[in-house]
Amino acid sequence: MSSQPQASDRTANRSVFLSYSRADQARAAELADALGQAGLTVWWDTLIEGGASFAKSIEVALHSSDAVVVLWSGTSVASDWVLDEAAHGRDLRKLVPLSIDGTLPPLGFRQYQAIALPASAGGADPAAVAAVVRAVQAIVAGEAASPRAAGRVSGPSPPSASRRRLVVGGAAAAVLATGAGVLGWRRGWFRPAAPVSGSSVAVLPFKNLSGDAERAYFSDGLSEEVRATLARNLRLQVMAQSSSGQFRGSGEGAVIIAGKLGVSYLLDGSVRWAGDTVRVAAELVDGRTGFSRWSQIFERRINDVFAVQSEIANAVAAAMAAQVEPSGAAQADPADEREASGGTLNVDAYDAYLRGQALYGLSSDEATDRAAMALFDKAIALDPGYAAAHAARARSLITFANVHAGVGETVAMYDQAIAAAELAVQLAPRYAAAHSTLAFALFQGRLDARAAKAPFERSHALGGGEASVLARWALYCARTGRHDLASDAMARALPRDLLNPLIHRAQGSIEYAARRFAPSLAPMRKALEMNPKMSQAHAALGDALVNLGRLEEAQAEYAAEPIADFRLTGLAIAAHRRGQGEASRAAMDQLVREEGDRVLYQQGQVLAQWGEVDAAIAALQAAREHGDSGLVYARNDPFLDPLRGDPRMARLLDSLGFDPA
Repeated sequence: MSSQPQASDRTANRSVFLSYSRADQARAAELADALGQAGLTVWWDTLIEGGASFAKSIEVALHSSDAVVVLWSGTSVASDWVLDEAAHGRDLRKLVPLSIDGTLPPLGFRQYQAIALPASAGGADPAAVAAVVRAVQAIVAGEAASPRAAGRVSGPSPPSASRRRLVVGGAAAAVLATGAGVLGWRRGWFRPAAPVSGSSVAVLPFKNLSGDAERAYFSDGLSEEVRATLARNLRLQVMAQSSSGQFRGSGEGAVIIAGKLGVSYLLDGSVRWAGDTVRVAAELVDGRTGFSRWSQIFERRINDVFAVQSEIANAVAAAMAAQVEPSGAAQADPADEREASGGTLNVDAYDAYLRGQALYGLSSDEATDRAAMALFDKAIALDPGYAAAHAARARSLITFANVHAGVGETVAMYDQAIAAAELAVQLAPRYAAAHSTLAFALFQGRLDARAAKAPFERSHALGGGEASVLARWALYCARTGRHDLASDAMARALPRDLLNPLIHRAQGSIEYAARRFAPSLAPMRKALEMNPKMSQAHAALGDALVNLGRLEEAQAEYAAEPIADFRLTGLAIAAHRRGQGEASRAAMDQLVREEGDRVLYQQGQVLAQWGEVDAAIAALQAAREHGDSGLVYARNDPFLDPLRGDPRMARLLDSLGFDPA
């Protein structure tokens, strides 16, 4: 007796389209033979990967088949053609996914639990074949009962009783019948995301399908450029790269990822090089259902590829517009878009810029930072009008001033950074990142709060959709005493960067600057929960606890702080508050001995707490001469309160551009 399922009235005259990668042809042949013996008509073709687009016969077969059976494998998940065919099957609600080597389906296809198809010496596994047959029968039965069956309308179903079929029907029904689907349900594979803004989207890192790992910088850079372009559309709420980038290579499904990010949609994509042509495949996935809302393939010669980011962003905005605002989304003018992005028409400059961004993002050591700077300089040499490259160079100089420079070198480096940022603003007046970089350099480097105000406000007006721009603006407002504006900006930044511990640390800093010490604790602890090695967070907790009178807890937090100057300053202050004079002096002596003039601001804090007013003001005046960026905290710092009534302190704050408290 044959071990294969026998033909029946329920399978007779039912057809399936078999999608596979050429590398898996032998396994596909075994399955096609087994499904044929089970009574199904199988359409499959050995030339699926040939040509630049679907042949007409393939398209007809896809639409006329009762089910699309996809063989997922380590090879097929990287095949654009298999992805296209699987997307057709999913969008037509007739996808039956199989995994032949344990590979998870790619993002956008994980709402269906794949049927395992283990290798078998006697041909296709009978149990798996039976599961496929049941899945096809479930699809056919579901469509017979649906008013949509006659037209097979492509696209998402309306929210009605048919939603249940989308989750439980097809291959998922076959899996639920075995009990594996119950496990998936309990693990959250099919769990809907919490209610979020319908205009929210996260751009996941695009996959590099070029077969060359060194080209990953390009796919990463392109996805970030697309994200930044989308973020300039204030109708959308776009997740920051620091949060969405955490799901690179994640095995979690679209619904789970969207839930963790708190977004309604995910934009996923891939980049493949072929000679002088780049092929970018992009897909917008509904985070509540896992189904595709829109997908498109862009093929461009290398000298046109930098324009793809705007095309994808405009297409995504239009695809979301039906859900976000019925009137649709306006298309950006290319010239306006370049001015807003600080972009270039020189593809070699663009390539150098993306390589530099990839190195700069590593934040590994001075050599890497210098290599990034060299690439930004190369981009500028190739296109002197490339505003984004000038702004990136400014940020590199700020990093060198803060991290790598000696005490006497910081002022000159900040001057160079300011000059580079000013040029970026001149070249692209609507480029928010240029204004934000200039403002940061003026505030942190030149210690001029008044001069920083206009570019900060301009960055906020232009970049209200960017979490990093909002956070910089919020911190500036907090440190200059505009606490309501700071809280409002941070309330808009947080949902755009939920998984970034730095944004939670920034929130805690804003609460502390407003002297809301108790509310500052939770976001700082959240930051440490997300990154236990984060610098300054333990010290910030210690600062708040000192001001709450919880001195023993504060000392424990200071002791855990990895950065020596923050740790020793805190320990000196906490010990003094507890009456431990010897311990306080020992911590101060170690601070001066090990850090010297680099921490003049912190020395002023300790001296102020000791009540040594003249010495404290002298230390702060010396910090002003050395360009100590710690002075940006001076207006609101509670540890400097013993100096507030002294006219010398008032003059110092005025020289820093701070308005009176």
